[in-house]
Amino acid sequence: MTVEHVVTSGIFSLDGQDFDVDNNVWIVGDASEAVVIDAAHDADAIAAAIGDRRLTAIVCTHGHNDHINAAAALADRYDAPIHLHPQDRMLWDAVYPDRAPDAELADGQVVRAAGTELRVVHTPGHAPGAVCLYAPELDTLFSGDTLFRGGPGATGRSFSSFPVILDSIRERLLTLPAGTRVLTGHGDATTIGDEAGDYEAWVVRGH
Repeated sequence: MTVEHVVTSGIFSLDGQDFDVDNNVWIVGDASEAVVIDAAHDADAIAAAIGDRRLTAIVCTHGHNDHINAAAALADRYDAPIHLHPQDRMLWDAVYPDRAPDAELADGQVVRAAGTELRVVHTPGHAPGAVCLYAPELDTLFSGDTLFRGGPGATGRSFSSFPVILDSIRERLLTLPAGTRVLTGHGDATTIGDEAGDYEAWVVRGH
């Protein structure tokens, strides 16, 4: 079982503004099959990392365009289903008005990657349907844009809430083992323990 990392670059667009961003794409699998977490920007680059393995799922941690804008092309190439939490459907529809996701994510659901469990943890705040994926066998959390090294994901735009993301992190993520590796949607990795120590400072900064 491996966790592979591809960085892709493109534009994040929301509320009439565009931003240049680098996104982390995570591929979890073995020599024969894989799951992609957040198909961002460049389907060709992601496909080059997958190779001839069977792609069993494309999981979107949320519906912002920079996390889903390569999902359809990648799904078509591999005949793989796209999974998204239904509360982010309005964000999805802004990118794909004529195409629905193939499956709805739900809190507590398990997506399997070559036999390894990826447990869906609904963590609203950055977006209403934001989720993280916890892989206990790998001591790893794929946090999307909910939790970063140094703080929570951004909440200054439509459909986001700072109090809600703080609750999600405190109640759903900081309860995981301190040594859990956190692989984020952008930027560097961290651990649950490292971020737990800074939680009170985030609360103060938010006020």
